Amino acid sequence: MNDSPDKVPPWKPELTTVPEDALGGTRRMTLRPVSQWAMLASLRQRNYRIFFLAQVVSLTGTWMQMVAEGWLVYELTKSPMALGLIRFLHTIPVTMFTFYGGVLADRFQKRTLLVLTQSCALIFSLLLYLLTAFTDIQIWQIGALAFALGMSNAFDIPVRQSFVVDMVGKRNLTNAIALNSSVFNVARIVGPAIAGLLLIWFSPAACFLLNCISYAAVIFGYMAMRLPAGSVRKETMDWKSATGKAVQWIWRHPEVRVVFLLVSTISLFGMAYNALMPVFSKDILMIGADGYGWLLTANGVGALVGSISLAVIGDRVERSRLSYLGLGLFLMCMLMFAWCRNPWISAFILCLAGWGMIVFFATSNMLVQGYVSDAYRGRVMGVYSFCFIGLSPFGNFMSGALAKWINAPVALTVGCLVGALALVLAILERGKSRRG
Repeated sequence: MNDSPDKVPPWKPELTTVPEDALGGTRRMTLRPVSQWAMLASLRQRNYRIFFLAQVVSLTGTWMQMVAEGWLVYELTKSPMALGLIRFLHTIPVTMFTFYGGVLADRFQKRTLLVLTQSCALIFSLLLYLLTAFTDIQIWQIGALAFALGMSNAFDIPVRQSFVVDMVGKRNLTNAIALNSSVFNVARIVGPAIAGLLLIWFSPAACFLLNCISYAAVIFGYMAMRLPAGSVRKETMDWKSATGKAVQWIWRHPEVRVVFLLVSTISLFGMAYNALMPVFSKDILMIGADGYGWLLTANGVGALVGSISLAVIGDRVERSRLSYLGLGLFLMCMLMFAWCRNPWISAFILCLAGWGMIVFFATSNMLVQGYVSDAYRGRVMGVYSFCFIGLSPFGNFMSGALAKWINAPVALTVGCLVGALALVLAILERGKSRRG
């Protein structure tokens, strides 16, 4: 792996006081000016460049499939609860198996694991395309394949999250996490926009086919990387004991514990708007399939700006405050979106919400990865994946049920209020720990 940085323009050093680590203490360090070099630092690494470009293609296809699948499910059932159920099936495997993925990430070669998980996802997407294009697909078939794709994600997510440090090293880890967020959110912009057009011109099957093809890009990217021969850990403890040690590590560090509790609460109660978006597009805002795609695109634009902001800022701003700012903005915007009836204003609100959402989740990821040791990294990220994604199926299911029994705006409002309460408690706990 080539770690030699490219030459950069000269800069005049200054001194500033910054945290000793992600969570406490202070030290003196050289302050560099913000520049395109700092923003793109991780892209100097060949392996990360390959990963970055492959993820842009693959995640764009994934977002296309998510949009098309939601639209197909709502057309087949006309039920908000069905939307929540399918999202539940997508993510419940993460709840069940992501701990295994974290343990495997600490024991085996990560690239091999990632090639296997992406190959499985390609096969499942191909089956979804074939069933949609050549048969009268049934809702149970969509649900079964959603669960299968969720299984591959359950192992892929913690391995991929912990693989970043292998590509860029600890020095550029913060920058790489921010750029990873930008990749995800470029896909959030491009994928839904393309999917909206394909739903008008063709059918959901076209989105599924393109997603199937896109998986090949990331598989090829992993195979093209030049990685040093890595050592694997030969541990005798079973997965429960290994994961239990990671949970103990998290609980012994109060600042990290607060991050995990806050991420868990928001994933459970604050993220259901994605599953309910077809309801808002078709029945509340009355803007159809193309409007559905553009609403998600607006949300992605804000998230992309947020991830770019983080890449530029780096370690210059205290992460906890930035995280709380992002979450507060996200919850406020979601509350406004729930009751807005103007499509253009709704799109603008979703753009602001995207900025807040990515700032919150990305800085939370940075806090955790910046603090954990390599020996625990895979398992801790497995627990983080459980909190970030594994709890969301229950939130999607509850919000879908509430949207069916009452309405979608009320479902979003309840989630926002619970999230706001968690944010207030986190801020109070942070102040209490600092005074102590």
